[in-house]
This record gives sequence, structure tokens and C-alpha cells, in this order.
Amino acid sequence: MKYIKVKWLHSLPDMPVLLYSELDPDMWEVRKVEAYADGTTDFADCDESSGSTELGIEPCPLLEVIAADPEFEPEVISREEFEAVWQHAKGTARARGVRNDRTNLSIGSTADDDG
Repeated sequence: MKYIKVKWLHSLPDMPVLLYSELDPDMWEVRKVEAYADGTTDFADCDESSGSTELGIEPCPLLEVIAADPEFEPEVISREEFEAVWQHAKGTARARGVRNDRTNLSIGSTADDDG
């Protein structure tokens, strides 16, 4: 597996500023975390996700291709760094409710919830 972090340089308040991805040997996202300027994080894997975060529908471009766009600053990170970000994102997202993408159910909510 390969682990990357991409800093997205923009001023859009509803879009992430950091993108973390775990990539398989063919550059497909296996797990992903999106971090926002306000500190909120969302995540996605093949089983569940939070917020609007989803895995890519195409393989991730090479870092050189990403870096060619001045809005993005990509770098390779360690598995340990990715795991720390992943665990944080999953922990905070569970408190807000998580979508189980296989069954389309919300985890962390009850039948009595209004949402």
C-alpha cells in the first residue's frame, strides 16, 4: 500500500483542505480521509463513509501529475501517519453518524432520530 496526503490550496469553506488516501498497487483508493479548515474530518472505505466523502471512481493520478496543478501539494506519508488520521476521523464521524454503504443505513442513529 501507498499513503499520500494532498494539501488543497483554496478558499472554499465547504471543501476539504487536506486529502489523505491509502492506495493499492494499482493506485485505487482503499481508504480516504478529508479534513476541513474548521477541523472536521470525514472518511470513506468500501463499507462505510461519513459526510460527502467517497472513494475515487478512477485510480489516483501519479503524485507528479497532482503536483503539476498549483492548487495541490501532494506528499507520500507513512502508514502510521495515515492510521492516526484514519482513527481520528472514524472516531469523530461516529459521533455524528456514519453511513453503512453496503446497506444504506446510518450507524449511530436510531429509529427515533428525525434525520
